[in-house]
Amino acid sequence: MLGRLLKKLESRTSPLLGPNVKALKFWGLLLPENVKMRYFYLCMHILVTVFTATEYVDIWFVKSDFNLLLNNLKITMLATVSVVKVTTFLCWQKKWKSIIEYVTRSDLVQRNDNNDLKNSIIDKYTKYCRKITYFYWMLMYTTVVIVMTQPIYKFISSPIYRETVKNGTESYMQVVSSWVPFDKNTVVGHIFASIYQSYAAIYGGGWITSFDTNAMVIMVFFKGELELLKLDCAEIFGTESKPVSEDTALVRLKSCHKRYVELIKYAKMFDSVLSPIMLLYMFVCSVMLCASAYQITVETSAMQRFLTTEYLIFGVAQLFIYCWHSNDVFYASMDVMQGPYNSLWWNRGKSRQKEIQILIGLLNRSIVFSAGPFTDLTVATFINILKGAYSYYTLLRQSQEGAATN
Repeated sequence: MLGRLLKKLESRTSPLLGPNVKALKFWGLLLPENVKMRYFYLCMHILVTVFTATEYVDIWFVKSDFNLLLNNLKITMLATVSVVKVTTFLCWQKKWKSIIEYVTRSDLVQRNDNNDLKNSIIDKYTKYCRKITYFYWMLMYTTVVIVMTQPIYKFISSPIYRETVKNGTESYMQVVSSWVPFDKNTVVGHIFASIYQSYAAIYGGGWITSFDTNAMVIMVFFKGELELLKLDCAEIFGTESKPVSEDTALVRLKSCHKRYVELIKYAKMFDSVLSPIMLLYMFVCSVMLCASAYQITVETSAMQRFLTTEYLIFGVAQLFIYCWHSNDVFYASMDVMQGPYNSLWWNRGKSRQKEIQILIGLLNRSIVFSAGPFTDLTVATFINILKGAYSYYTLLRQSQEGAATN
């Protein structure tokens, strides 16, 4: 059954981005042409955005409880990133569609080349894209399910909690801490609040998974395209056993030049729509990792500790995957210039050798995605963020211990 479901996510017209494009359409990031459905998705987006605003309002009411404040803050900031992702995706819809069309078009051209070595590379990164997409979906919705079922689990498993809720000394545990314009500590109020909070958690999870996996697969494509371009550059003049004519070599050289220029164009466009979000996310991730690490050390409930740990793993994985794949693109871009050097340039005339030198000069540049104007998305940046988050955690722990001592 699972196999059939996964096959339905595939697309012949988009063999690489098939599941990702379908997820973007399902969650309304790629708006449909139908006007009614378009307004339906816009209304769904507005409802979740309003819900995120109520999370900020609730911060005021829980500010006296430091643990609740940290829990609300980290979830609210992650929800804010999700809202920003969707808002920018809708505002830059034309750019995103242009990038997706370029990836699909270029991928199909390479798949139809009937080159065994290139096909093995394409198959390898396609399988990798499927694995990371489905793993990320599973990780996200495991988090969502845990968040949604935690209040029910606590009510069923803890007699003390049930008793304190009944006598009014403790409030109902919420799915996600948020403000509502009615009393959510009554049974009816709690049910309605939980339904709205669960809807926001599910739909917000859909936003995150569809946006992030689409961006990650596009990064993998850029790396794969650079590797394939390196192979094509090495075969501009054919092989020693099968050299090609001057005219064929010129056509291949022009093709490599055109492909690289187009790749640079869309890599810059991709960076322009992703960079502002990653800048915000790096700040949010630092706060989220710091808050989660602190809660794990002070939390006494095993369920709460497990939930916080899973939430921490998701936050670390989310940032790491971006930095890792951007790092891969960077090193692939530094290596692509070796392609022309591996060609049979040495047995051609001076005019062709000069053209190869021009191509090498064009390829001699790095491609790396950024987080605003301040830093690049690399593994080194990821490590620095972890170090910063640990420093914030240490300061937070010391300040709370000092306050408790006083």
